[in-house]
Amino acid sequence: MNNPHVPIPLLSTVALASPLALNLFVPAMPDAARDLGVDIHIIQLTFTAYLLTLAIGQLLSGPLADHYGRKPVLLWGLALHVAGSVLAASANDITLLIAGRVLQALGGSAAMSLARTIIVDIHGRQGAAGKMGYMVMAIAIAQSIAPALGGFLNLWFGWSSTFILPLVIGIGVALAALKWLPETGQTTRNGLSPRRVFSQYRQVLGSSEYLGYVLSTTFIATVFYMFMGSSPYIVVDQLGGNSAQFGSWFLVVSLAFMAGSFLSTRLAQTLSIDHMVMLGNSLSLLGALWLWWFALQQSLSLWTLFVPMSLVTLGRGLSQPNAQSGAIGCTLAFPNTAAGTASGLMGFIQLLTGAVMAQITPWLMHQGLVVFMGCMVTAPIMAMACHGYSWFLRRQRTVARTR
Repeated sequence: MNNPHVPIPLLSTVALASPLALNLFVPAMPDAARDLGVDIHIIQLTFTAYLLTLAIGQLLSGPLADHYGRKPVLLWGLALHVAGSVLAASANDITLLIAGRVLQALGGSAAMSLARTIIVDIHGRQGAAGKMGYMVMAIAIAQSIAPALGGFLNLWFGWSSTFILPLVIGIGVALAALKWLPETGQTTRNGLSPRRVFSQYRQVLGSSEYLGYVLSTTFIATVFYMFMGSSPYIVVDQLGGNSAQFGSWFLVVSLAFMAGSFLSTRLAQTLSIDHMVMLGNSLSLLGALWLWWFALQQSLSLWTLFVPMSLVTLGRGLSQPNAQSGAIGCTLAFPNTAAGTASGLMGFIQLLTGAVMAQITPWLMHQGLVVFMGCMVTAPIMAMACHGYSWFLRRQRTVARTR
């Protein structure tokens, strides 16, 4: 296929639909729990189930897109996302609410995975890094707006109103993709047997270089998911705030993510993928240490909770698009393995880890905020170790080729 033109704004809008839906509801979770008569552990399932379904959906959407094409799988995914938004908005018990969130995420998983894949289809490994920065920046914008908007919607109209905007955006994005999105992948009509799919995943998982990049971006994302799963309750139950205050302060965190993503697109011309990942992970570690220090001093406030976390997400904005591009790019030379498979597996690993950490977040919080914040410090350290290993392997491979 001869490099079809795909507008980056369209792909960015496709990618932000699911993060927007995920984060709009977060500020309303405490109120939804009280309204539905469930405790924090049960309402947390609306967040965990979303992440878990995103993980499984990306694992499935990659091979499906490699087999049937990017566009049809994407359009079916957006249709499921819209159906889930309708169900969640009309839910009057926790079971229907969780079911709606699962459908939202199942459809959104295709959008997130395939937006990344299409960029790599067109621009290749190195060229995709800068373009992917724009996509991550769009997600950051959605994450900036969503908690604030969700907090005020919840305060003014109730928690069910937070599902109306994903419904409208899902319909709009689907219509735009139907009209303007071309097919960018070479479909593999060789059968979609489980054996063949598992063979592809086994080949990708056999690459230590791929796993290093994936685990690096996964551990950094884990800090964010832990913060998302805990901060609404810290603000409301411990700091005496409300959902609107949470949403407003969360703008600081998300705008930092957006700034990091924007810097990533600018610096992609001068710094390598690995230098960008190293710089971003280092900033995330500094932010997590700063947050832990405030917990040790028992001086948490809205300022000392959100500003250190903004440094974490600034680093994430720098590292994430480059680590993702590096992970997908290092599998392009594999025989019988397409970019959709690599992208879907990466999303599965990242979001499965996020879902597990989100669900155990209430238990970790019961151990005390010092312990909880200490766990958040561990994640960037692990990210730096995993990336360092991938970087080492890549340099070895480059030296071997030049001999």
